[in-house]
Amino acid sequence: MKNAALFKTFLRYASLSVAGMLGMSCYILADTFFVSLGLGKNGLAALNFAIPVYSVIHGAGLMIGVGGATKYSLLRAANEERRANEIFTNALYLAAAFSVPFVLAGALFSGQLAALLGADAATFAMTRTYLQTLLLFSPAFLLNNVLAAFVRNDGSPRLAMFSTVGGSLSNILLDYVFIFPCGMGMFGAVFATCLAPVIGIGVSCLHFAGGRCGFRFVKTPPRGRAFAACFSLGFFSFAEQLSNAAVIVCFNIIVYGIAGNTGVAAYGVVANTALVAVSVFTGVAQGVQPPMSRAQGEGRRAEVRSLLRYAAAAAAGIGLLLWLSVFFAAEPIAQIFNGEGDAALTSVAAKGLRLYFIGMPFAGFNMAACACFASTARPLPSQGLTLLRGVVAVIPLAFAFAALWGITGLWLAFPAAEALTAVCAALCLRFCKGRGARQKTEESARGGE
Repeated sequence: MKNAALFKTFLRYASLSVAGMLGMSCYILADTFFVSLGLGKNGLAALNFAIPVYSVIHGAGLMIGVGGATKYSLLRAANEERRANEIFTNALYLAAAFSVPFVLAGALFSGQLAALLGADAATFAMTRTYLQTLLLFSPAFLLNNVLAAFVRNDGSPRLAMFSTVGGSLSNILLDYVFIFPCGMGMFGAVFATCLAPVIGIGVSCLHFAGGRCGFRFVKTPPRGRAFAACFSLGFFSFAEQLSNAAVIVCFNIIVYGIAGNTGVAAYGVVANTALVAVSVFTGVAQGVQPPMSRAQGEGRRAEVRSLLRYAAAAAAGIGLLLWLSVFFAAEPIAQIFNGEGDAALTSVAAKGLRLYFIGMPFAGFNMAACACFASTARPLPSQGLTLLRGVVAVIPLAFAFAALWGITGLWLAFPAAEALTAVCAALCLRFCKGRGARQKTEESARGGE
């Protein structure tokens, strides 16, 4: 019965977190769909050139929010209320600090950034518009992620889910209104995306009025240890998004050299569909974190191990289901984002979807393992595995495989990197399990003495 109750808790947090992350991923997916209809192949390519910057902003918000909320849960479990509130306050300080360079980049360097990301004459103006607006609204994205993470860890996963889903539904509606009836083009697409976190913040703030809020802003100076906790425990989330950005930039460079803007647009379909899949795994990872951090803080190691098994099995199983779904529906998915009916775009994107998504079962397992390490205050293996799968393995493999097998090799680089990381993750989990068993034996021996 105890295991059944634990599984029910995991299922509640994970399902609501997955729903919320799916809603958040619709920010970009809705843009992809409406931009393809309203602005065609070049608009889709421009969007894909700009997406890495969204990943960096989103990753910074997740790092501060997830890292701070994880430490908050550990401190609440240890009944250290004052320090828990200081973590929340310092998370807000960090979000404000990160906003400054993002806003300055949007105001002063959006054109240089568009060129650096690979935009050519046909896509430069649209890419610049998207980047500039996105960066100027970065404070809203950061604050939305921070509030959603703390609300979730404070026992309100349903409200956290509503905050992200509500913002996403408004984004979908506003995308259509701004691009078509209002004729606002690329600015309309990005403006709709930027209003979504504003709405999400409004929903999250309802938690303060509900009488159950366990965190509040307190008068405290910025504290280096609090910042370090946010960085170390949330780094896997930031590294995940940063590596997504790095991979998209590298893949854009490679595919542009092979197939031009048609190839970049096709990769945009693959990458943005993959963002939805990865958001599911992020949801599982964020869902297991609150109960796992509480169990770790209270010394319930058996529950920690059970939650790890639940998260790893759920993420890997969902990954397999996603690959099978995409394998049989690759052409229809590609055609959804092909407003001009370009046969070459559909062909390249469909092949890419089938090959790229082979890596999803491994990616799900890897992200669950990274989240479990971070949730139990073991940031080093979490950070190492995230860097391995996101940068160290996939980027060299992309260039090597593309040189050997062209665009087919490029699609296969992602599953190869995820499979390699899965082997390393399994070894890390085995090592930590053995080390935990030895520590338990030593504690028992000392107790017997």
